[in-house]
Amino acid sequence: MLWFSTPKWAHWFLLPIFIFLIFSAYNFFFWNKIFPGIYVAGVSIGGKTLKEAETILSQATLPPKEISLTYQDQVFNIPTQDLGVVTDYQESVEGAYNFDRQGNLISSLYQRALAPVRKVYLGLVINLDEEFLDNTLGVIAEEISQDPVYPSAKLVQGEVMVDRGTPGSILDSKAAKDTIKENLSFSKKETIYLTVKNIDPTINEAEAENLKTRAESLLGKKLILTSPQEVFEWKEVKIFETLDPLGGYKKEAIASEVSKIASSLNREPQNPTFIFEEGRVKEFAPAEDGLKVRQEKLVEEILEALLNLERQEESELTLEIPLERTPPKISTGDVNNLGIKELIGKGSSNFRGSIANRVYNIGHASSKFKGILIPPGQVFSFNEALGDVSSLTGYKQAFVIKDGKTVLGDGGGVCQVSSTFFRAALAAGLPIVERRAHSYRVSYYEQGYPPGLDATVYAPTTDLKVLNDTPGHILIQPIFDPKAMTLNFEFYGTSDGRVAKTTKPVVTGVTPPPEDLYVDDPTLPAGQIKQIDFKAWGAKVTFDYTVERGGEVIYEKTFLSNFRPWQAVFLRGVGPTP
Repeated sequence: MLWFSTPKWAHWFLLPIFIFLIFSAYNFFFWNKIFPGIYVAGVSIGGKTLKEAETILSQATLPPKEISLTYQDQVFNIPTQDLGVVTDYQESVEGAYNFDRQGNLISSLYQRALAPVRKVYLGLVINLDEEFLDNTLGVIAEEISQDPVYPSAKLVQGEVMVDRGTPGSILDSKAAKDTIKENLSFSKKETIYLTVKNIDPTINEAEAENLKTRAESLLGKKLILTSPQEVFEWKEVKIFETLDPLGGYKKEAIASEVSKIASSLNREPQNPTFIFEEGRVKEFAPAEDGLKVRQEKLVEEILEALLNLERQEESELTLEIPLERTPPKISTGDVNNLGIKELIGKGSSNFRGSIANRVYNIGHASSKFKGILIPPGQVFSFNEALGDVSSLTGYKQAFVIKDGKTVLGDGGGVCQVSSTFFRAALAAGLPIVERRAHSYRVSYYEQGYPPGLDATVYAPTTDLKVLNDTPGHILIQPIFDPKAMTLNFEFYGTSDGRVAKTTKPVVTGVTPPPEDLYVDDPTLPAGQIKQIDFKAWGAKVTFDYTVERGGEVIYEKTFLSNFRPWQAVFLRGVGPTP
């Protein structure tokens, strides 16, 4: 029998090869699997494929129905459904899979080698409504927090009185939010104990006496801030609000007041406003520079002025508010260089039968477009030019289409303006970037016109946009005639020889309105009927829009209006008769 012996040196040569083979087999085994020792929300998923791990987690980890928060004897429960909690199991599993496969190669191999003997606890990837959570914690904070009273000097019947302040406490919202997320991530269903942070802004007797002395030195004094438009006076009461109890002045308080001043004085540059009359452009409103308060500079100047006012004998100091002027893009002298030479498009509509408020709103809205200029190459937004539509901006209530109903709302009639503008843009041969038809056929837009030539607007979701691709500026000129019940839009600019054509609208799929709906209303006396919505036939309306120049088509588009059949709704009185 023959015996073979391996030299000792060979052992040291073969050992690394043996370890390499074992480690390679180990990595090959976990090629499509999560390495051992990985736990997600307390559930072991080591050795599982991504699909297996996702199934295990989705069955083993369900979010609680509610999150319970406690502070002393108060309990607050937040339904997780209200929080919009959604668990992303796929991303959670991918994070676990990549845990030992990230970083540099040496670090990754080291983590894999430790995997059989270590434990890694990861959380689930949770998505929730952050804004709702913040608002909810804000409500809870009002319940359990105690606002501190900050030291202040006040003028009471001509005498300076100092309040040294009172300690308070505030909910540690960040800690609460972090704990809520952690509990959801690790599927913890335990009660969360809220904590508060103590706030003590109080000052001692010596500091209070110093604050009183400083305030008394400001009695009868004032700081005057001037600008070409407005003058602001800061008397002792307002100056006292900016005093820092520990010395100097509160920069944040001054900055807050400066921000209010800026909102009053700031304005965007205004281009001159023109009208086209007697074959030429005339100015009827001059250009204005834009103004912007240099807020940081003003804050620093006020800080210095208040210190001087406190130390000096003068009873008042005057500061000129630093302003930055921005010239308008178009000056009055540019009028002859804008390319406004002729009428290039006109749109019209009638609104006979409109209630007085609707007529008023049409005039008010159309006035916003008087003299507006659209530069060449610019996309014009109807909503942007129109601005806010509400009672605060002068609109009255009239019928509008909202949430599938015809209801009274601020600005009813604005769509008369957008529909007329749409017709003028078509006549001018402008590309229509954005347009949406009404939900149902409105009789006002079919007075003398076929259906489908309307455009609805409702900020911020629904707009009417057109592109000025002509060689020059376009001047918009609305003509509102409440006596004749008509509205016209005229577009003036430079004709480049384009010709716009619209085919006759084709009406298909006509469907009758649903049967009239009667709703019992106890607020109306028995027997009285009041109509609150009006029937309209449904239909699909299409027309083709083509713009040609020199025999070449430069723009074409097909417009589709899908009008729904509309139900008439009546309120039927069932209440007591007078």
